Amino acid sequence: MEGQVPDFLQKKLVNQYGEDLFQKILSGYRAKRFVTLRVNTLKTNVDFVKDLLKTAGISYQKVSWSKEALIVQEIKEAAIWELPVYKEGGVYLQSLSSMIPPVFLDPKGGENILDMAAAPGGKTTQMAALSGGRAQITACEKNKIRAERLRYNLEKQGAANVYLMVADSRKLDDFFSFDKILLDAPCSGSGTLKLEEQGLKQNITEELVSRSAKTQEELLKKALKLLKPGHEMIYSTCSILADENEAIIEKVLGKSAEIVPISPEELPDLPLLPVSIQGTLCICPDKFYEGFFVAKIRKR
Repeated sequence: MEGQVPDFLQKKLVNQYGEDLFQKILSGYRAKRFVTLRVNTLKTNVDFVKDLLKTAGISYQKVSWSKEALIVQEIKEAAIWELPVYKEGGVYLQSLSSMIPPVFLDPKGGENILDMAAAPGGKTTQMAALSGGRAQITACEKNKIRAERLRYNLEKQGAANVYLMVADSRKLDDFFSFDKILLDAPCSGSGTLKLEEQGLKQNITEELVSRSAKTQEELLKKALKLLKPGHEMIYSTCSILADENEAIIEKVLGKSAEIVPISPEELPDLPLLPVSIQGTLCICPDKFYEGFFVAKIRKR
């Protein structure tokens, strides 16, 4: 099984984390991940969904850091797809790790927010819900097919205050300015590997990591141009490689911006990996979480 992790990735992970933590990451890659969902408070409420799940005989457990997040036990996603509340947009299937960046961005009503790489829309619709539908969100997606998927999800989730732009956010005009920015950057996906998947060696390559890093650097530079001075943004990836996380931040931030420390106590029970920039978070893959990196940045 171990042989399925691409050799270059195995080497990088051992170099970065050491052999013991690599074995922990590997067991996370092997783990069968629980189905997790987010209650969409634009359409329904948490207690109603909990009652529906009980009635349907679906057991769940709560998540300590989010009222809207639920871990569903011993079922496949298809069982959720059949529920009317899912078909009506009242719940959204979303990994726990990907719910974390919007929680730290903390969108509020009246704020002008940019989501730089928005499809398929899990984080966009979550930000809409967290702001009670009152934040003005611009959601960018350059790929037309992915943008259609995003549009579908925005409509289904009732996220009415979202303006969809089919555009590469690196090319947005610099006269735009935003109160908050979510940059969930395209990445190698090194935090989300599943060892039972075929073709890992073909899909995750050194070339993909270096190409991703170049895009991430360009996106973060652009984000800092578009962010209002004194305001905050989130940079996140579903990678656990420093090349796509700390290295990008160190390259771009300079004197123009600073890290706003995230305290692990704010999100108890997270399986964390060590980071080289204090105040950032890197989540270790396990049966509940995908590997994920999150940093909060303030423009000076």
